[in-house]
Amino acid sequence: MARNLGVPVATLRSWNQRYELTPRPHRPGEHRLYTPGDVAVLRRMVDLVRAGIGPRHAAAAARTAAPTRLVPGNVAPLMAAAARLDTTELMDLLTEHIAHLGVAATWNGLCRPAFAELIDRQRRGQGLIEVEHALSGTITAALHRAVPPARAAGQPSPVLLACTGGECHTLPLEVLRAALAENGVLAVLLGASVPGSAPAGAVSGAHRPPVVVLWSQSPRTAAAPPLPASTLAPARLLLAGPGWTGRTTPTGAQRVGTLEAAVHLIDRLANREHS
Repeated sequence: MARNLGVPVATLRSWNQRYELTPRPHRPGEHRLYTPGDVAVLRRMVDLVRAGIGPRHAAAAARTAAPTRLVPGNVAPLMAAAARLDTTELMDLLTEHIAHLGVAATWNGLCRPAFAELIDRQRRGQGLIEVEHALSGTITAALHRAVPPARAAGQPSPVLLACTGGECHTLPLEVLRAALAENGVLAVLLGASVPGSAPAGAVSGAHRPPVVVLWSQSPRTAAAPPLPASTLAPARLLLAGPGWTGRTTPTGAQRVGTLEAAVHLIDRLANREHS
């Protein structure tokens, strides 16, 4: 079983003794016989620990088969922790979701509904700005903990992710970076309010031009040309975010409307056209 899970035998024995993650009943001195349910619990334990959750909390979560808080759309535990500004609980919830369900499912099924509820409450005058910022910051931290950047081996040039000049909403690009890393695609996030000269410099200096993804949240931040007119055209310029319109989309660029579409297209461009 230890070989099957990819953990040392000593680790498995420790989990058995400390957290009672062991088949029951079993007779002393005999082999433990693991049922499919036992194996599923241990696989959840391994995933959660590797995602950065402490063993004690991971064991408690792993012992609960199909926990209700892992149901997409069940934002109540997340909202309760955010309202208390309990970033430790937020981190555990988010990394648990990412480990079990993946980045896209966590973002679309948990984080986006939570933000929608926050925005609705804010429109009703409840404030909650501090809750919104705590949630955003913890999502970013959880993504970095659960899905560290992919290695560059085998990929000749990175994917560049940047917010347009004046744009400060980096969270969608953090999500995209993590979703690409899940697929083994290296992406470099340049950050907020990146002037067009920065990705242009990377494009001009690269042996093979990278894929450039620019995020705009509002038409105001999509108004300026995303890259200087003198820039040699990158392999592909992709535009993401609600700020882009038909009027602001530059010639030769392609808009992507969903996280899944962006990951699929970037994966294809990075691994096929750059091979």
